[in-house]
Amino acid sequence: MPPILLPPPSLLRVASASSPSGADSVCDRLGPGLCCCYSMAGQGFFQDIFDGEAFKYYADGEWKVSSSRASVSITNPSTLKTQFKVQACTQDEVNKAIESAESAQKLWAKTPLWKRAEALHKFAGILKDQKNAIADVLVKEIAKPLKDAVTEVVRSGDLVSYSAEEGIRLLAEGKFLVSDSFPGNGRNKYCLASKIPIGVVLAIPPFNYPINLAVSKIAPALIAGNAVVLKPPTQGAVAALHIVHCIHLAGFPKGLVAAITGKGSEIGDLLTMHPGINCISFTGGDTGIAISRKAGMIPLQMELGGKDCCIVLEDADLELAANNVIKGGYSYSGQRCTAIKVICVMESVAEELVQKIVQRISKLKVGMPEDNCDITPVVSQSSANFIQGLVEDAQKKGAKFHQEWKREGNLIWPILIDHVTPDMRIAWEEPFGPVIPVIRIKTVEEGIHHCNANNFALQGCIFTKDINKAILISNAMESGTIQINAAPARGPDHFPFQGLRDSGIGSQGITNSIIMMTKTKSTVINLPVESYTMG
Repeated sequence: MPPILLPPPSLLRVASASSPSGADSVCDRLGPGLCCCYSMAGQGFFQDIFDGEAFKYYADGEWKVSSSRASVSITNPSTLKTQFKVQACTQDEVNKAIESAESAQKLWAKTPLWKRAEALHKFAGILKDQKNAIADVLVKEIAKPLKDAVTEVVRSGDLVSYSAEEGIRLLAEGKFLVSDSFPGNGRNKYCLASKIPIGVVLAIPPFNYPINLAVSKIAPALIAGNAVVLKPPTQGAVAALHIVHCIHLAGFPKGLVAAITGKGSEIGDLLTMHPGINCISFTGGDTGIAISRKAGMIPLQMELGGKDCCIVLEDADLELAANNVIKGGYSYSGQRCTAIKVICVMESVAEELVQKIVQRISKLKVGMPEDNCDITPVVSQSSANFIQGLVEDAQKKGAKFHQEWKREGNLIWPILIDHVTPDMRIAWEEPFGPVIPVIRIKTVEEGIHHCNANNFALQGCIFTKDINKAILISNAMESGTIQINAAPARGPDHFPFQGLRDSGIGSQGITNSIIMMTKTKSTVINLPVESYTMG
């Protein structure tokens, strides 16, 4: 059973002083669900980030209330009621936060590498200690099942620690070159090449992994000697603010990390086009394409979604394939960029595979995230409406359904849509929900063609017992990563992670992120020619 949730002690004192009922007064004042911000384990730990009405933003080493006196509401996907509120920061507050980050970064860059790593390890420890309190927020903010929410926080702590150690390994090394290795030169020049920080990194994570995909940007940036300005997604903002408080308590220099909340329409362009931003790491949807067109001459690291194709051959282990479809397609209600989004299966084994998947779907538990259900509400009504539109289009065009379409609010029951044809939207568009289309193919080339014809090219997977076929098909599939006999996945977090075409630019993963967030600096020593030619 989840822990009982209470507001901060200060709010309880205010409520009890104003009315005998106390807690009812707090709920009335804060709006539906807003009093449920902290578990008993975390209520004192995080109370500084809450002002009694909305969560504060973070800049210059302090938790602040915006001068706009406005806030942005966050809806609980399960109840469809306002759960939290965050500050609507002004453009002036964005400018000040970036200025502060620029100043702090210059000093942080001079901090010994081992001290940077030490601070990151401390941050990781605090983050893990507060896993239950932060997981409670994820449950209410993005309807992530409780067990998965706890796992995300712990995994994120591990990512931070690994980043610290990988940063030491990468950044402690330099390169020594001598000039006589290039034609026409003698041995009178020595080059010392090293990695230096890039400056201020703008980190923009998505709603579905607001902890893990925030720290996957923050930790590499910090170990490399950079400052970070975090712009959390609206759904997921409160969880992201909680991890920033863990950073605050770990003792990083004032101003080095900022967390700016607010409406993208008001501060989005300013953040992404600000001359003080030296690198942007973004995970999300089409917004990333707009950012890339506006950002200017700075490094961009972008992952923008996928229509991950699963190709199943005649000789595949169908039990293994079916299990991976369930895990890779329906976990977190399909709201993952690496979820299986379309199955291309050879006709000879299609019926058997479909039946195995259908049997497993019937065993999935559908309900609320607090109950650790397998299928929980999708993040918003607009998302649920979009998914429904894809399903209805497939129905009209003759697809076969193995389950009855069922939706209650944002809660969508898992379905497998069979006999999908290329004229159906679901064959090409990313539903980001518990809906998987099946395309029956006569040749492997059909599956490869469908994979490569899509605008998205993030990941894909192949199920076959023939490793030679697997490698040849993998080479032919134009996607950033191909998994053999397993569902697509982002981790382990130090693996390279990238997409092609509309799925993004740049490569993520801890090592690649550290490299991308640094610049190479060369110091060339020129020896006197006389000394070089002395006999």
